[in-house]
Amino acid sequence: MESIWKKTVKNILEEQKQLKKEYKADVCIIGGGITGISSAYYLGRAGLKTVILERDKLANRTTGNTTAKITSQHGLFYKYLTENYGKDFAKKYYNANQEAIKNIDQIIKQENIECDFKYQDAYVFTQTAKEVKNIKDEVQAVKSFGGEAEFVEKIEPKLENIQGAIKFPNQAEFNPRKYLKGLANVILENGGEIYEDSRVHVIKKDVNGYRIYTDEGYVMAKYVIIATNYPIINVPGFYFIKMYQETSYAIAVETTEKLFEGMYINAEEPRVSLRTAKYGDKELLIVAGNDHRVGAKIDLKNAYGYLENIAKNMYSDSKVLYKWNTQDSITLDKIPYIRRIFKFNEGCICSNRI
Repeated sequence: MESIWKKTVKNILEEQKQLKKEYKADVCIIGGGITGISSAYYLGRAGLKTVILERDKLANRTTGNTTAKITSQHGLFYKYLTENYGKDFAKKYYNANQEAIKNIDQIIKQENIECDFKYQDAYVFTQTAKEVKNIKDEVQAVKSFGGEAEFVEKIEPKLENIQGAIKFPNQAEFNPRKYLKGLANVILENGGEIYEDSRVHVIKKDVNGYRIYTDEGYVMAKYVIIATNYPIINVPGFYFIKMYQETSYAIAVETTEKLFEGMYINAEEPRVSLRTAKYGDKELLIVAGNDHRVGAKIDLKNAYGYLENIAKNMYSDSKVLYKWNTQDSITLDKIPYIRRIFKFNEGCICSNRI
């Protein structure tokens, strides 16, 4: 099983290296997904010497198996934020996500990266009447702090019993591995270093910052960014009891019929995500979701079969080309952990989201 993104880009780096020496940097970034690579790109542009340490291959796990939507819309989320954290917080969260879409577009243009970036409207839809009120409440929540959203009664995909949807305009989609291949090249050109197959075992405080040890080498750095899907430091943050992991599934489907525009996800359980993706001279349908907590007893055939049935109902000649799954870390308050990993350690920053 391999994602469409891995099929289109086999390796992010032309020359793959493992850390086997002592290396000095301003910032050591642990984790080579989109968070780690983006951090190294921005810091390198600011003139800092950076090094990325990745235990596997770059963008090979969560980032390499994502649905690759770039959106401020994460299900029905903003009513939750406004009710629990206030309008100002919800507005900051929304604006940060909107700014990220613009930033990625600017980077693509500035660095001349071909990654199938495309602006698309994003929708959360429902096929049950009882969810319509929740969707309308979400529209009002977004509008209450000045965000852009509207309620629509119809959507393009051929799905039964559509009751309505919330529409976020001008969101985006791309091929994440093509994008990160471009970023990695820029990082190396700016003097940064990237090491794969270099798992970090120990981070020790040093008089000048930190020593970050792998199997065969170590990095000396003033600052450390932990950009792993799951934090590699348990104490004193105890993040392993503050989050859990979910597995979700995806298929890429070929059809002779014309596909829809836009990106879609439903409001009900089980979750279903829909988008299209360029694949050579073809346009494929990606159906994803059916997520569950990691460790649950799941029949993989049924997990993928559920998605295949959705594709077949939409397009009778559907042919599944690729299947894959991934794991995401979910925080207890639903908000990503991006902060100093603990208060008395000013140079070590942790992020658990891609």
